[in-house]
Amino acid sequence: MMNDETTFKALLVAAAGQRAELVELDASALPAGDVEIDVDYSSLNYKDALAVTGRGAVLRTWPIVPGIDLAGRVRRSASARWRVGDRVVVNGWGLGETHWGGFAERARLSAEWLLALPAGFDAWHAMAVGTAGFTAALCVQALQRHGLQPGDGPVLVTGASGGVGSIAVRLLAGLGFQVAASSGKPEQAAWLRALGAAEVVDRAGLAVPGKPLQSERWAGVVDAVGSSTLANACAQTRWHGAVAACGLAQGADFPGSVMPFILRAVTLYGINCVFVPNAQRAGAWELLARHVPPALLDTIATEVALSEVDALSDALLDGRRHGRAVVDVRR
Repeated sequence: MMNDETTFKALLVAAAGQRAELVELDASALPAGDVEIDVDYSSLNYKDALAVTGRGAVLRTWPIVPGIDLAGRVRRSASARWRVGDRVVVNGWGLGETHWGGFAERARLSAEWLLALPAGFDAWHAMAVGTAGFTAALCVQALQRHGLQPGDGPVLVTGASGGVGSIAVRLLAGLGFQVAASSGKPEQAAWLRALGAAEVVDRAGLAVPGKPLQSERWAGVVDAVGSSTLANACAQTRWHGAVAACGLAQGADFPGSVMPFILRAVTLYGINCVFVPNAQRAGAWELLARHVPPALLDTIATEVALSEVDALSDALLDGRRHGRAVVDVRR
């Protein structure tokens, strides 16, 4: 049932460089939009942690509510496409960066940004997937469009114990690929193998500067790390292989060379999860629904309260968390 409360809880970043604070806001503070959402859950992503702590140049306007994901129910609608009570998910489109996002009990958005809650997921499990899982699916789709087949050889996933990496491991394994999971957390090796990794690779060897061209190992790569890790992954990719790059946890630099691209015909795909047509979004969610069942998400994700997001953001940026965090915005 829709309530008539005029105020709602939110994490608000008041000005550039400041940390987010848990506040009570009046509904009149919500930005413009033709659909109002009662948010059930959000999720904590690397980009969210940067925004919440003020440790990264993620936000573009202030004041703003971070949170690049949300799942909830339509509360009010001025759009013929959406009715009160419809269950929806939203990620991308500048949510939590240029427009108020999911770390709040209420949101007001453009109707064009909404996607019906994908079949096979409830709101909680959709946020266990969230932007991280959605990005992983976009990476896998890029490798598939390249023509990569399970018999072509092993696929490396970097940052494998993180949100993007863990779901990429599961998706690729579910599709029949031999997956090598790179992680700096040896205590997570058994968990990564349970997700489907055939091999767990110590990230230390990838994280330091390496030769511009190295022994051919990988038919494909999903990289969520960037910097030397991405450069080494490209240098180790086989003839006509493909690398899908989507993250910069190690850094935004690329200390590599053109040699893998011109001597081995390696293709580097850049993955942007923000401005993606809804038809492609639907396809990515269908891929996730086929290979990442809710029971598996229960082992990947944990639930946290909105009031815990501030402290957990520091833990995420410092490498002290793995898997996914679903945020109950009502707590």
